[in-house]
Amino acid sequence: MVKHYVNRTNWLRASVLGANDGILSTTSLVIGVAAANVSREAVILTALAGLVAGACSMAAGEYVSVSSQTDVESTDLKREKGELENNPQGELEELTNIYVQRGLTEDLARQVAIQLTAENALEAHAKEELGINDTTKPRPLQAALASAASFIAGGLFPFLVAVFAPVASMIFFQYGFAIVFLALSGAVTAKLGGCGMGKAVLRICFWGTIAMVVSATVGYIFGVNVS
Repeated sequence: MVKHYVNRTNWLRASVLGANDGILSTTSLVIGVAAANVSREAVILTALAGLVAGACSMAAGEYVSVSSQTDVESTDLKREKGELENNPQGELEELTNIYVQRGLTEDLARQVAIQLTAENALEAHAKEELGINDTTKPRPLQAALASAASFIAGGLFPFLVAVFAPVASMIFFQYGFAIVFLALSGAVTAKLGGCGMGKAVLRICFWGTIAMVVSATVGYIFGVNVS
């Protein structure tokens, strides 16, 4: 049997976004602060604050976002249910036309529509007309927990670098380890999603580098202005 990856969409998207954001956000914060020539204590505190705040923010944002999607789908399902109750024949014709447009003959399309309507009319219309099914159904709590946990997992690496790396070379250690972590994250993401690794790794490392360069520049300017 062929292995499909679409059933991983919800948690994979949230996990990947959380892990990458944890690595990139925490590293960028530390680089920005380290570029201002501050003490190790300030660097560690920045990393810890970014780790905690980022995890909470990711969880809350993901929960609200996915909940909004759930609300929209629920509203569409209620509207579709009302249409099925008020105009069953028109909905049957609509379902028939969908199958005709997909290549079935009109007679066969009508037979399929009638059988699916008799089995579960709302489910048939939700899937064929609205594109809603159990496989891709949004799950707010799952997405929120996945985002928070993955952010912490990703942000923990630059936090440890902030604790143990030499302060004088903090920027270079943070950048070097971040690129390694981001590359690993991109490779794992590609593997879980069944995609090519090269493109995923290159994309995340490229944009990660831009974000860290911008952060270092801002930190450097701030440090010069303070001194």
